[in-house]
Amino acid sequence: MSASMNRPLIHEILNQIEAVIVEAEEKTRPLEMQPYRGQLFDLFNTAHQNALTDDEEGPLAADAICKELGERWGLSTSAQSSVTENASIPPEHIAKMRSLWSVMRMWMEWNYAWNRWDEFHKP
Repeated sequence: MSASMNRPLIHEILNQIEAVIVEAEEKTRPLEMQPYRGQLFDLFNTAHQNALTDDEEGPLAADAICKELGERWGLSTSAQSSVTENASIPPEHIAKMRSLWSVMRMWMEWNYAWNRWDEFHKP
């Protein structure tokens, strides 16, 4: 199934990733700890099973997630403004960036491991 046919699923997974991040931030808990890591992994699993996590072109590859959520949160604009105005990035945007980096790191590690699974688990 093509990515365009999976648009509702892509949107739903992005919304759920965002919700997990927001909840973890509100509770001041790291995304790498349970229940957040498990929730994110379940979302990764769904995305991977639907062939949406390809490193280069996947609509739910780590870079694509970062780009989409970064745009939702205005992070690109904030970063550009900080450069042009020679000002600091607001603390709330720094926190969002850190959360995105955490998600991206886990997502890339899971994708790498799952893509190489067969290589290490031959009968």
